[in-house]
Amino acid sequence: MPPGHIADPGLAPQGEARIRWAAGQMPVLGRIRERFTAERPLEGCRVAVCLHVTAETANLMRCLIDGGGQAALCAANPLSTQDDVAAALARQIEVHALVGEDLATYARHVGTLVAGRPQVTIDDGADLLTVMHAAGAEALDGVIGGTEETTTGLLRLRALETQGDLRCPVMAVNESRTERTFNDRYGTGQSTLDGILRATNLLLAGHTLVLVGYGMTGKGIAQRARGAGAAVIVCEVDPMRALEARMEGYEVMPSLQAAERGDLFVTVTGSESVLRGEHFERMKDGAVLANAGHFDVEIDLGELGAAAHGDPEEVLPLVRQYDLGGRRLNLLAGGRVVNLAAGEGHPAAVMDMSFATQALAVEHLVRHGAELEPRVLDVPGEIDAEIARLKLAALGVELDELTDEQRGYLHSWG
Repeated sequence: MPPGHIADPGLAPQGEARIRWAAGQMPVLGRIRERFTAERPLEGCRVAVCLHVTAETANLMRCLIDGGGQAALCAANPLSTQDDVAAALARQIEVHALVGEDLATYARHVGTLVAGRPQVTIDDGADLLTVMHAAGAEALDGVIGGTEETTTGLLRLRALETQGDLRCPVMAVNESRTERTFNDRYGTGQSTLDGILRATNLLLAGHTLVLVGYGMTGKGIAQRARGAGAAVIVCEVDPMRALEARMEGYEVMPSLQAAERGDLFVTVTGSESVLRGEHFERMKDGAVLANAGHFDVEIDLGELGAAAHGDPEEVLPLVRQYDLGGRRLNLLAGGRVVNLAAGEGHPAAVMDMSFATQALAVEHLVRHGAELEPRVLDVPGEIDAEIARLKLAALGVELDELTDEQRGYLHSWG
C-alpha cells in the first residue's frame, strides 16, 4: 500500500461498495473519466487534494488518476471522513484521513501533502495553498495553480491576492454556474436538513427555522425547510439578498430579534460569531443550533460555553446540550458543517457536476497554467457549458437549436 494514515485497511471492501454506488449516480464525471483514460491529460502531474473524504470524492480521485495524475488526498474536515472509503482509496494512492482526527493530526496531514511538492492543488477551505504560501517560495516552486471549492476558501485567497501575495492562479470552482446552482442550492439545501434530522429526528412542520445568511446555499435551505412545513425567518447584512428573501415570502429581521422566535437556527454565512452571547441570552428553552458554513466559527462556541452552567451534556451522539440556567440550548455536531458531520453530504448526483468541474478545471490548469495570471480566476464558461451538456445527455434531455434566421436576428442591430 502507498504511504498514508487511515483508520482501518480492513474496511476497504465496504468502501469499494460505497464508491461503486456513488459512481452509478455520477454519469458526468464518468464520461470525463473515460476521456481522461484515453487522453491522459494529467500525465505525471502531482495533484494534492484536501477535500471531504467521501465516496463522491473517491470517484474524483480515480478520475484524476486515470487521467495520469499522481494524486494524494487528505481530509478537509475531521468529522466528514468515511473511513471505509479512505481504506479503499489507500490501496491506490496516498491517503491521510480518519474520522475524528484532532487539529494536530489534521495539520500534519496537510503538511505531508505540501511536502510532496504538488504542482496542482484542489482545496476545500484553502488550507493547502495557505500553508504553501506561508512556507515561502520554495514550497511554491513548480506550482501550476489550484482550485477552490468553498466561499470561505475564496475569501482567504482573495485577501492574499489583495495583499499582492498570491503566487499562482486559482480557479474559483465554488463560483462556477454549475456549482452555484446545483451544489449550493440543491446539494447543501437538501443535505443540511438531512443532517439536522438524522441528528435530532425533529419535526420541522410547525416550527420556526432562523436562517442566518441568504446566499445560494441559504436559498436552498430556506426552500426545503418551507417545503417541510417550517416557518422561515431570514437574517442578512446584504440589502439585495434581504430584499430577495422578503419577495420570496420569508420574514426578514435582525438576528437579535429572530433569536427570541426561533426553534432551530442554521448559520451559513462564511463569517464568524454570527450567533453569539447576546443571541444565546434571548433564545427559547430547547432551541437547536446548527452550522452549514465551512468552518466551526459561525456559532461562537467560546461564548456558548461561558454562558452555560457546568459542562455540556451529550444527550444524543451528535447533540451537545448547554444549560443556561433553566434554558437548554442544543448544539449539533460541535458546530461543524452539519450536512457532513451529521449526514453524508451532498447527494452523489449533485457532486457529479461539482467534481466534474474540478476535473476539467485541473485539466485547464495543466494545459494553460503558464498563460494564467496569479489571481483568483473564474472557471471558463466553456467548462460550465460542457458539464451542462454532459448532464443533459445523461438525463436523455434534448434541446432546441436556433435556426439560421434566428441567429441572424439575434446578432443584428436593426
